[in-house]
Amino acid sequence: MNKLKIFNDPIYGFITIPNSLIFDLIQHKYFQRLRRITQMGMSYLVYPGAHHTRFHHAIGCVHLMQKAVNILRYKGVTISKEEEEALYIAILLHDIGHGPFSHAMEHSIVNGVSHEQISLLFMERLNEEFNGSLTLAIKMFKGEYERSFMCQLISSQLDIDRADYLKRDSFYTGVAEGNVNSERLITMLTVVDDNLVVEEKGIYSVEKFIIARRFMYWQVYLHKTGLVAEQLLMRVLMRAKELTKLGVKLDASKALLYFLNTDISIEDFTEDTLNIFQELDDYDIVSAMKLWKNHDDYVLSNLCDMIINRELLKIKIKGKVIKGKQLDKHIDVLMAEKNITKQEAEYFVFTGSIHNQAYEAKRQNINILYKTGKIQDIVKASDHLNLEALSKPVTKYYICYPK
Repeated sequence: MNKLKIFNDPIYGFITIPNSLIFDLIQHKYFQRLRRITQMGMSYLVYPGAHHTRFHHAIGCVHLMQKAVNILRYKGVTISKEEEEALYIAILLHDIGHGPFSHAMEHSIVNGVSHEQISLLFMERLNEEFNGSLTLAIKMFKGEYERSFMCQLISSQLDIDRADYLKRDSFYTGVAEGNVNSERLITMLTVVDDNLVVEEKGIYSVEKFIIARRFMYWQVYLHKTGLVAEQLLMRVLMRAKELTKLGVKLDASKALLYFLNTDISIEDFTEDTLNIFQELDDYDIVSAMKLWKNHDDYVLSNLCDMIINRELLKIKIKGKVIKGKQLDKHIDVLMAEKNITKQEAEYFVFTGSIHNQAYEAKRQNINILYKTGKIQDIVKASDHLNLEALSKPVTKYYICYPK
């Protein structure tokens, strides 16, 4: 019966669940948590429609993976039933380790533990629960399976993950420049010498895909308002952790308090920690900020107030590194004005950098297959002058300070 369940998705229409194991994984509390994790972090402060979740995205990825499997089989690529199921599991669970507001958590509450590492821990735990039926999927997720093209479908420069999130994020933000034709891209895929390649007639779809990715980074993912909001959120969590260590009592959910009170690195991620982590979502953070904005601590209350009421810091983005003199000037002004210490002022005045590289020519190239059988990297194959420029990394620098 489970196989008959369908989702109605605003992007692709009806999405069918391929089998009962996938259905049971979707039903699991670890996966259901993704309904409470926004896909785009703080971007809703810029684009009011950007409230879609990691749950949406993961289901969309399974739909696209089903299309990819059908297309490749149609083109004569052998994919066994076990491999097919493993591909669906790996793409379904690829983001299961994301913390609240997606990326803010990785840099402030857990010590440099990436969401990929936590995803793997969740998958290993589910593998025990589902009697080893995720073993092959885990191998593919780690990029260790001998059939490279399967690992490339899950993680590469033209993977199912990107094919869904670019289309989905562009839909929910209303930024039309990011809209890619995922279905056409997938239809153009084939396999040569165990590697994923794109047929020659799909070259323009790939160009559009790379350019759309660049637009989405500058216009959406690295938008200055979203950027400053995410920085403020990271600082809220850092300040909360700092105060907790000093013995200041903060009101928050049990799960959030655990991570504020405990230094967690990847070695400390026991099964108990994982179960507490799965209790943590966007709602814990928002409800904590609503309480903390009335706290006695100047830094914590002001940071929370800025996010809750969208009264953010001023941010300036420049092409060159920001001088320390400029930073010190803003810090001195704030210290004098609010009668706070330098350490407290540094929560409101800071610099950083952002990077955008739409295509990394040195990492798992996107290869074009010509009718003659020749294979060439997209940058060389394309007559689009911008593509070579898009493969060069661009770095910009920002400074944030109170208005």
